[in-house]
Amino acid sequence: MHPRSRTWSAALGALVLLATAGCGSGGGSGGKNGKLEMGISVANISLNFAHEMVLGAQSAASHAGKVDFKAVGPPNTDGPAEAQLFQNLTAVAKDGIVLENLDPPIFTRPAARAVDQGIPIVALDTSPTDGSKVNFYVGNDNYALGELMAKEALKRLGSSPKGQVVIGVPNPGTPVLDNRAKGIADTFKKEAPGVKILGPFQTYSDPGQNYSSWSAQVNAHPDALAFLGVGDADSYNLAKIKKAEHGTWLTAGFDVDPKTLDAVKDGSNFVTIDPQHFLKGYLSTAMLIEAVRDKKGKLPDGWFLSPGGVVDSSNIDEIIARQKSAQAAYDWYKPTIDKLLGDQTANLKPLKDAR
Repeated sequence: MHPRSRTWSAALGALVLLATAGCGSGGGSGGKNGKLEMGISVANISLNFAHEMVLGAQSAASHAGKVDFKAVGPPNTDGPAEAQLFQNLTAVAKDGIVLENLDPPIFTRPAARAVDQGIPIVALDTSPTDGSKVNFYVGNDNYALGELMAKEALKRLGSSPKGQVVIGVPNPGTPVLDNRAKGIADTFKKEAPGVKILGPFQTYSDPGQNYSSWSAQVNAHPDALAFLGVGDADSYNLAKIKKAEHGTWLTAGFDVDPKTLDAVKDGSNFVTIDPQHFLKGYLSTAMLIEAVRDKKGKLPDGWFLSPGGVVDSSNIDEIIARQKSAQAAYDWYKPTIDKLLGDQTANLKPLKDAR
């Protein structure tokens, strides 16, 4: 296990205990002075993107105090398995749940049932479907993050590049990922008409399948200018393949898995795009707790836009330091957390515009 992975794992365990220990013995759930029973459901408890969301959510619960907070998710990306875990969570997290998933249609009916039971639900990272009765979503502008990746690639490809760029998507049909891929493709088409976009091809969330999928694409397109993924495993597997093949093409992906940060640090990947998952987990949970305690469970309606950013050689050491612990992450994000929570309407957009 990577040393920073061990640090994050230890932080996760410690934060679970902290969130529970800080609950107190309030006189029932839902009351202003009572203990709240809440939780988060994520698509894959083992991959970095979900791991960070959980850490951010647990940090918010711990800071709020008197919150018994549970985190659930399958060990591998498995929509039906997560749906069952989510339904189990609704039996114990009666005061509110943050729901992240990578298979939105599967969650339409379970989410609607939870809302009908009076459980406030916040959609995290993946916008809710029509019929889910979930009307509040915290997430990035993923199309814009895709544009950002493409522009960073174009900076390094020189003027009027010509050739192929291969795009990969771990879970086609998941809006958050498809919007990133569309942002990449549209930007190349607009700004570099000499570049032919191939894909997006399915690259899978499972790290082993992901590696095999990208290996096949590299072998099929050895003269490509760049291989760009929009998921977690894409980043570090592309770097691994590039090193093994002594590739000269550009490689990059998303998220801040320790292996991905190593790849940016050593120059294998020119960037990684950071959706700032810890921040989203924190914001969604803090706003859920506030709604239940201060607004009688009334969540805002709409899309709360959470920012993202570029990690490259100019800031890689800063981001590595941020990732050393949950406390370090909170300290780094605190100015942004305070700003966003201090003026929530400024970042609230119509839910229909989420992308």
